[in-house]
Amino acid sequence: MRLIDTHVHINFNVFEKELDSLRERWQQAEVVHLVHSCVEPAEFKGIQSLADRFEEISFAVGLHPLDAHKWTENTAKEIQAYATSDRRVVAIGEMGLDYFKADNREWQKQVFESQLAIAKELDKAIIIHCRDAATELEDILTSFWQEVGPVRGVMHCWSGTPEETQRFLDLGFYISFSGIVTFKKAQEIQESAKIVPSDRLLIETDCPFLAPVPKRGKRNEPAYVRHVAEFLAQLREVPLDILAQQTTENACQLFQLSINS
Repeated sequence: MRLIDTHVHINFNVFEKELDSLRERWQQAEVVHLVHSCVEPAEFKGIQSLADRFEEISFAVGLHPLDAHKWTENTAKEIQAYATSDRRVVAIGEMGLDYFKADNREWQKQVFESQLAIAKELDKAIIIHCRDAATELEDILTSFWQEVGPVRGVMHCWSGTPEETQRFLDLGFYISFSGIVTFKKAQEIQESAKIVPSDRLLIETDCPFLAPVPKRGKRNEPAYVRHVAEFLAQLREVPLDILAQQTTENACQLFQLSINS
């Protein structure tokens, strides 16, 4: 069995002193590849160093909506330069909208649209963060699709309703579920997970956040993506090895990965 964790942040300081043991654990859990997301371009060199250290890491570069205030006139050029200088860059992001406590909604939209344009120009996948902003985000994507053209991508750490899920599926997106889907009170997210077609389903940890049951409350790590896979397999009533194979193939398709057997 082979699993791919499609969203990690192992560059965070909480992992600094145990990266080798972290890797041993994800390998024991049959995780064969990680897609490392990026919160801001300043992280790029550190993420690149992790990929130099661990050959099973691909990564993204972009600016998180909660860091939209860091966008400058040079940020777009910086993202483009990083994305074209290293073949291991497989996506732009994470980007999107986060309206949970936002007072800069219009600026977030502008930053998001700028990164969409970069992804389209470079033919890179996008990793989308969306919190309390599904309608607005869908509107931006729909307009971009109509005026410029579609971009392939994933709604990461998805926690939307089935209705919202369907709208993003209709736009061609993959849907990625994290440990949240395993939580007892996450019935609506679980209903969303049931309707995602098998060829659009992805799994992730978003570590170090949101550890799945039975590790809830602990620091999350890539090995725990197996718990997400196990839960989704049971929820969707398919064998674990089938779900693992499909989500791995989906990740390879979206991010244009070549995974050794």
